[in-house]
Amino acid sequence: MRFGIMEMQLDRLVPSNINAGDVVDQILNFDRGQLISGLTKEGFSLIELGGDLALFFPSAYESKNIQSLRKLKQELGLSYTVHLPLWSVEPSTPLEPVRLGSVDAIMDVIDAVKPLDPEVYVLHATGALAAEFYRMNLPQIAKSLTLKQFQGGAIGSIQIILEETSIPSRKLAIETIEFPLDLTLEIADLLDLSICLDTGHILAGFSGDIAFEDALEACLPRLAEIHLHDSPDYMKTGELGYGKDHQTLGTGELDINKLVEHLEKRHFQGPVIFELTVPQAQASLSYLKDLGVIE
Repeated sequence: MRFGIMEMQLDRLVPSNINAGDVVDQILNFDRGQLISGLTKEGFSLIELGGDLALFFPSAYESKNIQSLRKLKQELGLSYTVHLPLWSVEPSTPLEPVRLGSVDAIMDVIDAVKPLDPEVYVLHATGALAAEFYRMNLPQIAKSLTLKQFQGGAIGSIQIILEETSIPSRKLAIETIEFPLDLTLEIADLLDLSICLDTGHILAGFSGDIAFEDALEACLPRLAEIHLHDSPDYMKTGELGYGKDHQTLGTGELDINKLVEHLEKRHFQGPVIFELTVPQAQASLSYLKDLGVIE
């Protein structure tokens, strides 16, 4: 398995010991190459770049920073994936100006990172508004119709993204998020997309009443990437795991041995990204070594 880590490490973006007077300077002079170099020194050569960095670090996707990352890739043999923007965007909303603005924001990041030749572009096909309606106490027929509307909006947005950026559809992986898994898989099938399986989201119940192993089996035919973290199992607790996912492996209910068994049967070689802090990721690697999953 090829393990990597997310770039969005808050303690490294704005260190806790920085004084208030230096925060603006930190933002204006953001050195993305230094951030990535620091992660490689922790033993990670596979990095998931964060599309949402542009919210607070306007230079993150400017040419200078992209060229710095490209140079590091060549010098250190790095691999990149990209988590496309999710904060403030809603590519499935029925409100057309917001939906199209979200599409533009997503495409801006895709166009910026093309020189890095990312392995996978990970996308939340639906956003916070769709999740809100998903959890709303509505009559079943009303909820079904509403979620189908959000699904339709996501399909329209992704069609624009694929057409205007010209990225291969299988390089775009829609993530298992707070939206019904069956509707997410329908989008992937219709547009010939890949899937990013988020282990914690599935366990936490965000994608519906489905056992983790069943969700894994459903995603495997299109699986391009995994977001790896632990969580309590909603199917056991009956409680959605808000704030309880993104935990170190071994502290929740993820059966890592079964996960690895299924991946090996399918000869999965895609990126496995720890959506964790560096200390959590290192502790998770130690856990995997203790289990004999890795050497």
